[in-house]
Amino acid sequence: MAVSVKTRKAKLAISDVASWYCTIVILCLFLLSSVQENYAILKGYQLLHRPCDEIYVVGEGETLHTISDKCGDPFIVEQNPHIHDPDDVFPGLIIKITPKHIIQS
Repeated sequence: MAVSVKTRKAKLAISDVASWYCTIVILCLFLLSSVQENYAILKGYQLLHRPCDEIYVVGEGETLHTISDKCGDPFIVEQNPHIHDPDDVFPGLIIKITPKHIIQS
């Protein structure tokens, strides 16, 4: 009977250690996933709030008005003589933008 008690205690100790390892692994996975989500949110914020480059490629659903608001350049039509109709802007159109810091100077 003494062997049975020792075996039971050994199994209980092994199961306790295994449960602690599982808890630690789950906690690490949880923390890792939250860090990755925060990084993705930060990366998206940086992409949305980056300053406009001098050469700008029009994206899907953009208009000259939205680009002007985004980049702070109210003179897009004047700087781009190849745009004859401000309403005829399409994805892939390349336009020149004067960035905010140049306009304000």
